[in-house]
Amino acid sequence: MSRKPQVIGVGMVTFAKPGTQEPYEVMAAKAVQAALEDAGLDYREIEQAFASYVYGDSTCGQTALYRLGMTGIPIVNVNNNCSSGSTALYLARQAVEAGEAECALAFGFEEMKPGAVGAVWGDRTSPLDRFLERLDQLVPETRGAPPAIRLFGAAGSEYLEKYGASPDLFAKVAVKTRRHAVHNPYAIFRTPLTVEEVLRAPLIYPNMTRLCACPPSCGAAAVIVASESFARRRGVTERVEIVAQALRTDSAASFDDPISLVGAEMTRRAAGQVYEAAGIGPEEMDVVELHDCFTPNEVITYEGLGLCGEGEAEKMIHDGDNTYGGRHVINPSGGLMSKGHPLGATGLAQCAELVWQLRGRAGERQVEGAKLALQHNLGLGGACVVTMYRQA
Repeated sequence: MSRKPQVIGVGMVTFAKPGTQEPYEVMAAKAVQAALEDAGLDYREIEQAFASYVYGDSTCGQTALYRLGMTGIPIVNVNNNCSSGSTALYLARQAVEAGEAECALAFGFEEMKPGAVGAVWGDRTSPLDRFLERLDQLVPETRGAPPAIRLFGAAGSEYLEKYGASPDLFAKVAVKTRRHAVHNPYAIFRTPLTVEEVLRAPLIYPNMTRLCACPPSCGAAAVIVASESFARRRGVTERVEIVAQALRTDSAASFDDPISLVGAEMTRRAAGQVYEAAGIGPEEMDVVELHDCFTPNEVITYEGLGLCGEGEAEKMIHDGDNTYGGRHVINPSGGLMSKGHPLGATGLAQCAELVWQLRGRAGERQVEGAKLALQHNLGLGGACVVTMYRQA
């Protein structure tokens, strides 16, 4: 039997601002039900499930799935910071590829609070302590800002200084992203922006305003992965193949400079592994969903994924090679910047967008002729998952 892993169903709920969301178990159950309907499956056909979330007590995954049924299947709860959703997908793909399951579910959800993300457990070592200590050595003047803003802000400033890029570079990315989100009914923010509006917004870090940061949000998304033989038996025609996937964590080189400190080095290694395994290079990617938690990270990730050469992101943006009509369409969904970033759901929502694109069912945001897609999901502390998809 062919165990080639394929995505046969996706679903998500519209992301919401904190305080306006339904309970996590309700959002998650709705997303899973949507994925089941998309695949034409009954919940009883799911053999394993992987639940991703960051903020919540243990076994929240069971609480969510028990709303759909109590079938006794293995349910594994996954917490890998902002890359939790793609990590759940990684595990579901592994289960199918290894023959442990013919049909597996990855789903993620999050209920977040307003404001910058901070530590929850103040009585024990933070996973970011080592990163912040290194940042103290590299850029001591950054002390005082919230951890994520400080880390990504320092990386952005390092990029501008290292390559002599224009200070409005990150604002231009925010404008592009919001322009894409106009056609996405799942996005929180859908109003177009101008560079001037982004630059006039409150400054949260040198060269980075509030409109260069993704909003805290709540939501859920789900993906069903099955073997090729299972999909054929069930008569699923709209299948998307997972061509290659890699999950990498930090190496010693991650601590070389502020840019590597926020995952650029992990990204390069994960992407390289995917391209080698697939025998397909970055130049062939039609559509990309990448982790734009802050617009500086989108710029850095262009180069980490090999979509342009080192120091060439500004030219790529100037030439329009990150949007419709260019070489690659980056974040047609509007990305985390516009759609929102409910941590456990983000990676699975990225997958859903790319599946819709490869099926040709993305509506007004459809990338014409999309055949190959790339996904990048990053979590500080750290883990990076890169996934390549193509039409099956």
